[in-house]
Amino acid sequence: MLAASGLECVRGERTLFSGLSFAVAPGAGLLVQGANGAGKTSLLRIAVGLAPPAQGHVTWDGRPIRTLGEAYRREVLYCGHPNALKDDLTAVENVRAAAALAGRSITTAAARGALAQVGVAAAAELPVRSLSQGQKRRAALARLALGGARLWVLDEPLAALDASGVEWLAAAIDAHLAAGGMALVTSHQSLATRGALATLKLGA
Repeated sequence: MLAASGLECVRGERTLFSGLSFAVAPGAGLLVQGANGAGKTSLLRIAVGLAPPAQGHVTWDGRPIRTLGEAYRREVLYCGHPNALKDDLTAVENVRAAAALAGRSITTAAARGALAQVGVAAAAELPVRSLSQGQKRRAALARLALGGARLWVLDEPLAALDASGVEWLAAAIDAHLAAGGMALVTSHQSLATRGALATLKLGA
């Protein structure tokens, strides 16, 4: 289980949030919403261990994430607001590179299969620079189709997706939760999942 207790986030002289606590149990997810600048991305970066909170702590299965290192990172799939794709590589090469950075070695066939699931099979061998923004977002999200991570942390995953892409993502999250996974998601839009996706509003 992912749990946060008494989190405070400060940027410059501004406190984005304080006293923030939540828990995400297996089979459940949390949709984080709020205005621009409310601290949604900062919260996700704290949750995955990329930034320390000013106060409070985050635990994974009851242990502070700062003590777990790689053991925690192997459990997490983090997809930030930027797509984090290399323009000079093909979509397939990007999926394989992302998997390698997460400590997994996958075949070209597996990468192609993941891209097919997100609807960009035809662009698999094209350099990412030639893809549309929607295709780039789908390529970045293709890692979800590979499985292996218990916790999905997704920052504005609906950005640039069309209606079919949004539908696919909602179904993917549903399947992940149904299998006992967890999800922490930020979005300005509603996400029509059938699973247990609670809402946390920052700055409310």
